[in-house]
Amino acid sequence: MRIAKSINMLLYFYMATKTLTRQTKMVDRRPARAGDGAPDARFDVANRVFFRLYQASNLMHRTGTRAVSDHGATTQQWAVMGALARPGASAAGLSVKELMAFLCVSRQSLTLVLGRVEGLGLVERARLESDGRVRRIRLTALGRRTWRAMLADIGAYYTAALTDFSPAEADTLFRLLDRLTKSLGQM
Repeated sequence: MRIAKSINMLLYFYMATKTLTRQTKMVDRRPARAGDGAPDARFDVANRVFFRLYQASNLMHRTGTRAVSDHGATTQQWAVMGALARPGASAAGLSVKELMAFLCVSRQSLTLVLGRVEGLGLVERARLESDGRVRRIRLTALGRRTWRAMLADIGAYYTAALTDFSPAEADTLFRLLDRLTKSLGQM
């Protein structure tokens, strides 16, 4: 319920930003600086949006880990397994570089998570037959079974988190977050 409220706030701030942008076309939009005395409305909204995203991220980590804890997984492990279970990735696997790019994480963070899921026997690093130097990460048979077992709990989590959203609102939220992710990725 709290996640849904945070996401609702994100949508509200997006709409407020669009409205403020239209209303302040002629206003200097420099970010507010300490002692400037002239707060920038767009900066204020952006500050609140990013704080809500920070809060939502923390809540998603905590509540998501609870949702998959019966499977001995964390949200980071859930993300890695989900990336490897996708069509196109499940058979061939992914390189560390491809997995880093898809998940938007650092090599250091990914290495820690991969070490844990590999230690649990959920993923393996397989050498390509065509080039023995190249290793691909893929789910093991146990990893595929665990992933399939996790899907019911993940589905229930998604349903609970988005219960206050219509399908159209959830789609809009996805599109807004996708745009933000692309924008952040270009920085």
